[in-house]
Amino acid sequence: MNKNGGKLLLAAAAAGAFLYWQDNGLTVSQQFYKGEVPEAFHGYKILHISDLQNKRFGKKQKNLIYRVECTSPDMIVITGDLIDRNRTNLDAAMELIDAIVDLAPVYYVSGNHEHQSGCFEELAERLTKAGVKVMNNGKTVIERDGDIMVLLGLTDKKANPYYRSILHMLCQGQEDNFKILLSHRPELFEEYVEENIDLVCSGHAHGGQIRLPGLGGLFSPNQGFFPTYSAGMYQAGKTAMVVSRGLGNSVFPFRLNNRPELVEITLMRQSGK
Repeated sequence: MNKNGGKLLLAAAAAGAFLYWQDNGLTVSQQFYKGEVPEAFHGYKILHISDLQNKRFGKKQKNLIYRVECTSPDMIVITGDLIDRNRTNLDAAMELIDAIVDLAPVYYVSGNHEHQSGCFEELAERLTKAGVKVMNNGKTVIERDGDIMVLLGLTDKKANPYYRSILHMLCQGQEDNFKILLSHRPELFEEYVEENIDLVCSGHAHGGQIRLPGLGGLFSPNQGFFPTYSAGMYQAGKTAMVVSRGLGNSVFPFRLNNRPELVEITLMRQSGK
């Protein structure tokens, strides 16, 4: 092999290693929600997981499980697409679930891929059997030292044509309570704001798949090119939405400047609230 051929081979190997790291180099991002948090929930940690898409991080998800353990969360929320419609594998999802249900209470809502795969019912049954609270179009009250907050869950829009009316009904009677919504779709942010929800956890955008310095994500489902809501925290009115970049990929096989992430959200009670 000549010198130029050797350089090309080295460059190809370096590019391959970089792409592998971009797809598999797990990160834990931290977000701090500051607002009308009930006093007993000040410092409460929520670990937000989204868009696993059947991906495995180490044998039996050991690398992912280790990262979850290290965060020591008070609550774990999963905002859909645990599986992928194109290569559905329930076992890859359940390897994670079976290991984390004993770490903290786990709450789940569906994404579009669960419904498009045709396996949602089976997955929901397995999640429930493992101890996960499936929150599709439901609500639950979380209590701590005499204070409460209300957790709402919205079935993905793909299987929920009346999602807007259902969201409104879920919020009825909860005006005075601190509300957290789990919903796969960040592009519905304006509708969450209309309902005066305090905190929303969403996924689906995959961080824009490729993130460009100064511009953000390149493309996200249902938002198109240069999506408005692709990663991080967005605020309008009293509502804050945290969008996870997610863990796996679906149609497009690579991530650039967009490593897979878990999001640790810490609730902070503002002084005087």
